[in-house]
Amino acid sequence: MVEGRRRGWALAAFGMLMVSTDSFFIRQADFDSWTIAFVFGVASTVVLSLVYAFTAPESAVSAFRRAPRPLLTVAALASVSQICFTAAVNNTSVANVVVIVASTPIFAAVLAWLLLRERTDRRVAVAIGVTVVGILVVVSGSFGAPTLDGDLLALLAIISFATSVVVWRRHPELSRPLALAASSATMALITAPLASIGDAPARVFVAAGLMGLVFNPIGRVAYTTATRFAPAAEVALFGPVETVAATTWAWIFFSERPSARTVIGGVIVIGAVLYGTVGRGATREAAATSDPATT
Repeated sequence: MVEGRRRGWALAAFGMLMVSTDSFFIRQADFDSWTIAFVFGVASTVVLSLVYAFTAPESAVSAFRRAPRPLLTVAALASVSQICFTAAVNNTSVANVVVIVASTPIFAAVLAWLLLRERTDRRVAVAIGVTVVGILVVVSGSFGAPTLDGDLLALLAIISFATSVVVWRRHPELSRPLALAASSATMALITAPLASIGDAPARVFVAAGLMGLVFNPIGRVAYTTATRFAPAAEVALFGPVETVAATTWAWIFFSERPSARTVIGGVIVIGAVLYGTVGRGATREAAATSDPATT
């Protein structure tokens, strides 16, 4: 049992570490967001399509016919989220983006309550309020500055992604590799007319290609696989690894030192997310253990 959990923890930490390189590759590409998103979309479509082809029990056409609307909805939302994330990294500091993205579980809880009428307990309600404060602290440093657009794009990215999470909850039968492949293909189609492929230097194809072909897919697969070995609440504990690691990459390779407001806001957001997710799960587990009916 303990060994299995440790494997889950290792997978979760490794997955978030790999995903944290997204912002590094976007900055390394150093080109317009449309072209980066297009190259990334094409690359990840290839990888995820192959994953589906080798693991799925049915054809993509059959899977689409069973649930066309939710599949298209997830594809559209996830593609918008990735495009906005890419543009956000190009328009504000990496630290600001990943701190805002760290609040995704809280936004998902709010949307699940609004759209699915899922009950929100007191811990989550408190976490929601504290998260909003943390994001306001981060964004306040951009008021009146050009980076405010990037902060707002990061907010739009997590709202889109959190909404797609709610669709997943409503339709758990959807194939994750197929939906992710569809979202990557949608992203490529949306950005194709605006991409400047002919003018793009080689570094764009190398950086965005590596992000789409290797690092992002491996990270997502590792993180989602972690829940097979460890409880979801414990896996969620490793979400902030992306925030810390991405900020570190930006600091080391691009000399982007996070501002004091970003650090303070980041501590607030991460603390709130852990309180509302991991802390919530630990409280329930403790309650179940102390309940005589469970012994």
